[in-house]
Amino acid sequence: MLPATVRLLLASVATSLLLLVTGYIVYLNRGPELPIWLTTELDEEFTEEAQVASFTEYLALEDRLFAQLDGEIYAKTAPATESSFNRYQRGSLADPARWSPNWNRSFLLERDNPRAMVLLLHGLTDAPYSLRHLGQRFHESGATVLGLRIPGHGTAPSGLTTVSWQDMAAAVKLAMRHLAETGEGRPIYIVGYSNGAALGIHYALSTLDNPELPRVEKLVLLSPEIGISPVAALAVWQARVGHFLGMDKVAWDSVHSLEYEPFKYGSFAINAAALSHEITREIKKRVRTLSEERALGDMPPILSFSSVVDATVEATAVVEHLYNLLPEGGHQLVLFDINRQAQIEPLLTWKPDRMLAAIQQAPHRNYTLTLVTNAGRGSSDVVARHWPEGEQGGHLQEPLGLRWPKNIYSLSHVALPFPPDDSIYGGRPEGKGPGIQLGGLALRGERGALRISAAAQLRLRWNPFYSWQEDHTVHFLNMTPSSGAFPSENLHVSERIRKHDQ
Repeated sequence: MLPATVRLLLASVATSLLLLVTGYIVYLNRGPELPIWLTTELDEEFTEEAQVASFTEYLALEDRLFAQLDGEIYAKTAPATESSFNRYQRGSLADPARWSPNWNRSFLLERDNPRAMVLLLHGLTDAPYSLRHLGQRFHESGATVLGLRIPGHGTAPSGLTTVSWQDMAAAVKLAMRHLAETGEGRPIYIVGYSNGAALGIHYALSTLDNPELPRVEKLVLLSPEIGISPVAALAVWQARVGHFLGMDKVAWDSVHSLEYEPFKYGSFAINAAALSHEITREIKKRVRTLSEERALGDMPPILSFSSVVDATVEATAVVEHLYNLLPEGGHQLVLFDINRQAQIEPLLTWKPDRMLAAIQQAPHRNYTLTLVTNAGRGSSDVVARHWPEGEQGGHLQEPLGLRWPKNIYSLSHVALPFPPDDSIYGGRPEGKGPGIQLGGLALRGERGALRISAAAQLRLRWNPFYSWQEDHTVHFLNMTPSSGAFPSENLHVSERIRKHDQ
């Protein structure tokens, strides 16, 4: 038994920690009341336990979910004025109904005789909108494309306070089974962005143990979430203590009273950080175990794109916890370097050298490495330098015919899926879109006066090298069409999408 003095000391420390944590949570609970889109529970959302046996039933449940969203939130929110930017006010510049179809919902682009089936998995707080450009390109190249609305998304940020990564993974399995059944043996590809990339990897790993799951032919990952800050592991405890104390505000890492993006949440739930930590921990553990057992040989070929500067995920994790552990298998890793002409290195808090050091940790590189970087130190022209699998020395150089835009020093986590002409996030949109435009927003004035932060305005939201990235992806998936192979008159979308276009 411990001496009385030691027990007294431990009790004192435990009490102090409890008081400190409680005080911190009480502090977090201060502030204005939460808006309705952060407090309303929509119980028509899909969960792992839901009695949903097919993707058709998933879409029927989604219809009921969006009807509930209209009744419980939109119907109870004040109507928009001419200058409204709130997505939860009908008629505002951020109202998702301005776009047709509403890209918050699952979509299906079908082919009469598809050459492949593609599943698109968007990121956390995101919506199917983020991968629609790639989806439309795949469709034009002859594929049937399913853009899945992942549970917890596309409705209200409150959906992320209760959803689990297992709910998300269960939805992915439903979508994959649908593509397998309708594809009749055609190859199935998964394209995942951020947390969607984690879900894609998790599914592919699951197929190694369960041969009854439809096989993934190839994986494409954009800004993949393989590792996040270890601090996220503490998020779940903040949420639990807050719930115990009856403080709903503690369930949020950040609260935006103005949700100005039509297809992305601004507010971020603590539970979202917790589930990100849980799925990445599961992936890293599973990959490490299979690597030690030399059982990763059946993993599908993976093509991944990452910026060497990423404030959302641990950028090096894709190298340390995935690529460096993969055996040979046609895998490719593409990294977007910083703009070396900008000479921004002295101002950076995160050095790209960490990514290069992670690559060098592997004694033998079993993947092709590509670095998209300046053609020369003083040039804004961009090239792709390819180091073939296993080669540490010389590289092949591919001119891209693209340049770094003026005043841009790097890509960002959120930039990769969007082309320069995207109507919301593009820096060079083609004409005026249906609603709000955020890609070139840079308002100047007094600090702290705007409801849209300066950091949000300055973060790059579009990819100046998107055209090359898209072409490279289509080539990797063997979907480059021969001339005239897929005439536009053969394109059609599902009846469900056609209905929402009307």
